[in-house]
Amino acid sequence: MTTHTETQTTVPSTLTPLHQSLKHHQSLEPKIPRGPVSATLNFYHPPTDAAKPFNYVESPPTGQPQRNYSDIAQSVTINDIRSHEKDFHLNTHAFAAVQDVGSKADRGTFEDDEAIKRIYYPEVEELLLKETGAKKVLLFDHTIRLAKPGANRAPVNRVHIDQTAASAAQRVRFHLPEAEAEEALKERYRIINVWRPLNPPIVAHPLAVADSTSVDDEAMVGIEHRYPDRTGETAAVRYGEGQRWWYWSGMEEEERLLLQCFDTEGGARVPHSAFVDPRSEEGVGRESIEVRALVFG
Repeated sequence: MTTHTETQTTVPSTLTPLHQSLKHHQSLEPKIPRGPVSATLNFYHPPTDAAKPFNYVESPPTGQPQRNYSDIAQSVTINDIRSHEKDFHLNTHAFAAVQDVGSKADRGTFEDDEAIKRIYYPEVEELLLKETGAKKVLLFDHTIRLAKPGANRAPVNRVHIDQTAASAAQRVRFHLPEAEAEEALKERYRIINVWRPLNPPIVAHPLAVADSTSVDDEAMVGIEHRYPDRTGETAAVRYGEGQRWWYWSGMEEEERLLLQCFDTEGGARVPHSAFVDPRSEEGVGRESIEVRALVFG
């Protein structure tokens, strides 16, 4: 699989006459870095006291840290998915790049949770059924991330996987009636996130994904994911030689990244992390939404 030579392209502009008159003073067209880049990713470093690692989803109890483990920064080469979209498959690499996805959701849709569920969720369900051939899709939550100070959920600059085998089975039991859940657990089920930009093109804090075949199981570390009312589990990831990393430069509104976090058949799972592209200019921070789904069959 070949990679691109590093380039930069310019987003077409629809400037007003006033903006056109100011263009010679200040460029208003964001530059989109393209091709491979050397950037820093943050990998797992264990707690100093050998305790089981944990992370609180909300504010931690008094006297507890948000998490009890830390990170090790590692420079890696991250190649560009652009023009290689058809080379990646959920069953093998645990991610897929889907283009030309239509949507009736507009900017206002993503400012209201009920509108997201009413308008955008059916589109995500249809996309997953089409791309996976599954029998049933159950969307169970979503997260909007904003790369700005004070945001409720910011891009996660730490390599992780949202689910483990234990938490995936827990999700099935949590979201389905008991009898239906026990039957579903006997067949193939997956957890897949559908990730899209809300203020395209993505320039700041793009998402890096690892080819599942390049990441050993020994690199995975279960993390207690502590909610106010229950405890789930995510996976942190240790750095390893030979890990192959990718990002999708300048993601546009009609593009979706499918991120497979767990699969009972084949086991492909995708470590991922936001990262700072050193070639990016300062500008509007990344806004994105990920919708998480149980995929059956």
